[in-house]
Amino acid sequence: MRNDKVNIIVNKTEDFALAIIHFTEEIYKMNRFKLANQLFASGTSIGANVCEAQNAESRVDFIHKMKIAAKEVDETAYWLRLCNRSVHLPSSDKLSIDLLEINKILAKIISSSKNIKPIVN
Repeated sequence: MRNDKVNIIVNKTEDFALAIIHFTEEIYKMNRFKLANQLFASGTSIGANVCEAQNAESRVDFIHKMKIAAKEVDETAYWLRLCNRSVHLPSSDKLSIDLLEINKILAKIISSSKNIKPIVN
């Protein structure tokens, strides 16, 4: 991964993954292991795919990895909605808000990357 400048999406998804780790610990304490595992996997996978995209072999590969991250956002949003709607589980509006922001950034990155015109010499 390039370290020569701040990468907002990398930083936001890493912070989100850390928040998901803490949040799923609360769910584990309630013995809701399957739900916690699903949320943990999808919530941390977003950042993993974004990091992997930083070393993509081509623009197509970069877009593909970012789209996988966007799919993980959708899955994570589903699990968070279940938590937020259940009276038996902790809820986190902050995680949902952060996830919405990540989703918007990913959508813009994907859209912008698709519209880049190749340089012709």
